Amino acid sequence: MVGYSQLLIDEQRELQQYLSEIVRGTDQFRAAEAADKLVRIPTGDGMALVFFNNLEAPMRCAIEIAQAAKEGTPTRLRMGIHSGPVNVLADVNEQTNVAGAGINIAQRVMDCGDAGHILLSKRVAEDLAQSRQWRPHLHDLGQVGTKHGVRLSLVNCYTSEVGDAELPEKLRLAQQEKVNASEKSIAVLPFKNLSTGPERDYLGEGIAEEILTALSKIDGLRVAARRSSFWFKDREAELNEVASKLNVDHVVEGSIRRDGNRVRVTAELTECCEGFTLWSETFEREFQGIFALQDEITRAIVDALRLKLDISPPLTERDPDAYDAYLHGVFSSDKGTEEGLRQGLVHFQRALEKDPKFARAWTGIAQAWLWLSDIFVPPMEGYGEVRVAARNAIRLDWDEAEAHVYFAETKRILDWDMDGAEIEYKRAFEIDPNSTPSNYFIAAFYAARGDRDQALMYLRRTARIDPASLWVNNFACELYRYFGLRDEAMAAGERALQLDPAFFYGEPLIGALYRESGRFDDAIALYKKAETVSGRPAFGLAITYARMNRHNEALETLEAALAQRRYTAGDAIAHVHVALGAHDEAIRELERACDEHSSSLHFVGIAPEMAPLRADKRFLSILRKIGLEPEKVFAVTA
Repeated sequence: MVGYSQLLIDEQRELQQYLSEIVRGTDQFRAAEAADKLVRIPTGDGMALVFFNNLEAPMRCAIEIAQAAKEGTPTRLRMGIHSGPVNVLADVNEQTNVAGAGINIAQRVMDCGDAGHILLSKRVAEDLAQSRQWRPHLHDLGQVGTKHGVRLSLVNCYTSEVGDAELPEKLRLAQQEKVNASEKSIAVLPFKNLSTGPERDYLGEGIAEEILTALSKIDGLRVAARRSSFWFKDREAELNEVASKLNVDHVVEGSIRRDGNRVRVTAELTECCEGFTLWSETFEREFQGIFALQDEITRAIVDALRLKLDISPPLTERDPDAYDAYLHGVFSSDKGTEEGLRQGLVHFQRALEKDPKFARAWTGIAQAWLWLSDIFVPPMEGYGEVRVAARNAIRLDWDEAEAHVYFAETKRILDWDMDGAEIEYKRAFEIDPNSTPSNYFIAAFYAARGDRDQALMYLRRTARIDPASLWVNNFACELYRYFGLRDEAMAAGERALQLDPAFFYGEPLIGALYRESGRFDDAIALYKKAETVSGRPAFGLAITYARMNRHNEALETLEAALAQRRYTAGDAIAHVHVALGAHDEAIRELERACDEHSSSLHFVGIAPEMAPLRADKRFLSILRKIGLEPEKVFAVTA
């Protein structure tokens, strides 16, 4: 049952009863049960049926269930069918259970579908295809990767009455990955500032970002994300090094000089493998013509790459002064400090004063408040501002993908509305599948919800789009660790260390890997190094001390960490209490995090540090309250 966890307890009970009635009412269920050829196992949000009578029984039963669900109370079901070895056994409660490859693969087949799908493994479909009754309704979907690297060949079954002819989202994303592999690729480096005055850097970054954004909308061209490309600012790097780290074939670089109302821009496109310059030119314009100039450069680059370009003119004339204020806002907020973020808000507001219809300025405000939240301001305050700004951006421009991402975050955090958030995340991805936010946040969302395969798919897309981002690599290290992929986690964590050995803006999450491997000294050294730069003791250091049974040092570190922060989410503190064995204190902090709507609370379900609480009814109650299915989430890290 899709969306089961979002229902109230009474609604869940009613839906379970309704599904059981549908299943028990099918002819195939009754016949198999009467012949003692059926095992049925409840699975929390659904059930597993194992037929031992004939091959067609599961297929016929699925059709009957789908028809009954369609005619009765609207129920979002997905079903998976496989034929293989199954062992019937008794569980610890002496209840009948099943195990074996057959049931495991059936589960993976089902997990590949969306609501409405009836999916089959190729093994079952090949047998059913021998019958003229089934053959017209079986549609090959090809192969897809699943948990633990297992690849399955899937078939979709649908008729004019039941099933879903749409390609499952997981397979659609996999197909997109194949397309991406054959695309041309490019990075746009920040243009060097040749203007006088210390405040001109924003202009070089701004024009590069505009070109990057325009190029990212072109079919057949993969563009390295802004944060990765801009990591090379003020670094003396050869183009082949840039190409290698960003995994691109071409690089755009240039310079800009502004003198009053005049700008002079030089741009160059280089093919990195051979080092050939494919195109270069110098432009001089009035600043009011900066938008046309950016489009002209983009067209020239696309022509040189022999791609098709469709740049639509803006629906309304853009105000150069508003644009200048907006660039100041992006430059300031990108610093990531509280001062920089608040300065960014001032600049974005100034842009809106000059152009009230400037949707991207509202998106900038939403982003600034999002990064202020949970660290510098309590989440209820910060995300309330995010919601207002994101809604305004979407109202002005429905295709403002990043605004949909931030609106999704407010649904997830303020409302605990996981289904509503998913709709907005998907909408953002549909609008701009090649941006970091469109992939980064949905990867985190699916990870928290226990949708492992989807989380990994979006995570790997994010890493491909934004390979030189500290945030992306640190985030990837954490998610890979949660999923037990230690080699991938270590590789991502080490890339993060190379990008910023001091970790000025956050904790080095590779420290948890060191700790879990027994490398306590390495973990402590890493956390201490980060502290010397940031001035903030890491919660990971307190957890490390706790794991070493150095409880006094753990408590002292926790106290010092709290003293250096204006606001601390309860779930961050709870991690330390669990490591200390203080489960009641941990639950109290988690309940506070729930009351205050901590944005990171959704991740306690998959965090291995929280495993000791998984049998605690209070912990389970918190997870259900915030829209998670405990059994599903726990199974991801089992």
